[in-house]
Amino acid sequence: MLKHRLFRTLVAAALGATALAGTAAAQMADAITEPVTITFYNYNLATASAGADATRELIAAFEAENPNIKVEPIGVPSNEIITRLQADMAAGQQPDVAQLVFRDLIYIASDLGGNALEDMAGPENYAALVDGMIPRGVELGKVDGKTYGLAYTFSTPILYYNADLFRAAGLDPDKPPRTWDKVKAAGEAIATKTDAAGFFPGAYGPADGTFVYQAILMSNGGKVRDGNTLTFANPEGIEAVQMLRDMVKSGAHADLDASNPTEIMASGKLGMFLYTSAVQNSLSKASAGKWDLRVAAMPAFGDKPTAPTNSGSALFSFSKDPVKQRASYELMKFLTSKFGYTIITSKIGYLPLRLDIVDDPQYLGAWTAAHPLIRPNLEQLDRLTPNVAFPGPNYRQAEAMMKEAVVEAVLGDGDVAQVLTTAQENAQSLMP
Repeated sequence: MLKHRLFRTLVAAALGATALAGTAAAQMADAITEPVTITFYNYNLATASAGADATRELIAAFEAENPNIKVEPIGVPSNEIITRLQADMAAGQQPDVAQLVFRDLIYIASDLGGNALEDMAGPENYAALVDGMIPRGVELGKVDGKTYGLAYTFSTPILYYNADLFRAAGLDPDKPPRTWDKVKAAGEAIATKTDAAGFFPGAYGPADGTFVYQAILMSNGGKVRDGNTLTFANPEGIEAVQMLRDMVKSGAHADLDASNPTEIMASGKLGMFLYTSAVQNSLSKASAGKWDLRVAAMPAFGDKPTAPTNSGSALFSFSKDPVKQRASYELMKFLTSKFGYTIITSKIGYLPLRLDIVDDPQYLGAWTAAHPLIRPNLEQLDRLTPNVAFPGPNYRQAEAMMKEAVVEAVLGDGDVAQVLTTAQENAQSLMP
């Protein structure tokens, strides 16, 4: 225990020094005139996937275009990367650029020494960085009016469905369910008339975060918190979770292993799956020649507009040296350029946050024509709602308590309102 306290003390001291250094750091250099090396902490590189291959391709293309800048890639799993950054900072190793999820946004801005991009780049360079990007996407990375995270790999919840199972259950695959009542009815039909499961959301597994749950909650008019006051157990939140519990009771919501619903959907044994567009490429490959994969926008609560939240990551700059800041800026600008998003969308499956490239034959035009399943997700971007981050040093514990309560309330036997209310009261003690 003493060792743990000492380590936390060292980390706090190092991060405090980092934050102070950030406030005193000069604006980035005007240009790169000598060779420089920057680190890039990236969780896509920690996987054996198309995401890793595409990231390596992007880095190679960037270095070819910027011969004075060498990028040192550091692949770290997404659930370990923030801890790795903390440890490296405590050891005196200053990171430069990192791909991190939005749940860490407030902590990065307030405690981890992330650079506000407006301050680091200056007005003209900042404007050039975000020019042409979806404004709602840029807003996601802001804290107190300044941009700390530049939206990077990105998606919103989308409803995948198996058209063959719809037909087998007597449903019209050309009329996917638009409301949760329709999802419930379709799920019940698939579960009773076929040998497959009806519906499942990617909201309960260890790697799913809370973006799907938050999208459901906010589509019912609820919200996770109001300032530092947690509100997920308010009436709208209870009603949203109760809807999922009722689907479990009816058999529409499948009782599946929460750690691998994507694999079950890929096998053709699940009728509907609400999850990120990042798995669209893998599902398309798995279904090719075997079953008919379709997609639809996320379901609504009656006539209420949906509030699709963002999953994925943003790029953060931590460099304090002006030359490395410039190199970091150039890398971030390249990765989110028209070329960058062409690679990210066509080879990983995330959404392009530059909509002018979607039908441009020089960029995504041919790919989009061959992959029309991306369009329902693109059409949700005009209703994009931030995946709300939690404030304070205990933000991850508070978020975990909320998520565990949702899983218990949906899949367990306890009273939904009581489970959520108790969790909200307990998690509130961790809020600043």
